[in-house]
Amino acid sequence: MVEVIGVRFKKAGKVYYFDPDGITINKGDFVIVETARGVEYGSVVVGPKMVPESEIIPPLKKVLRVATAEDEIHNNENREKEAEAMETCIKKIEKHD
Repeated sequence: MVEVIGVRFKKAGKVYYFDPDGITINKGDFVIVETARGVEYGSVVVGPKMVPESEIIPPLKKVLRVATAEDEIHNNENREKEAEAMETCIKKIEKHD
């Protein structure tokens, strides 16, 4: 059996599983994890639970740390930039129509 937590990166996104690596983490916490896309900020939506190793698709990535206040600020700044970029794209598309 392996201990895992479930992390979501978007409000209605897919849940991805990570190894808490001995860090105390609860449902509702925010964490920093290493993904195929790099280091990401996510919300814990499934608290620690044990699952059979046969259900794990290796490699199971580890949680780097529980998110700090600084991580939250950085995440919020990124979301604002994301919204601004989307707005700019929509305006450029409208100009070409």
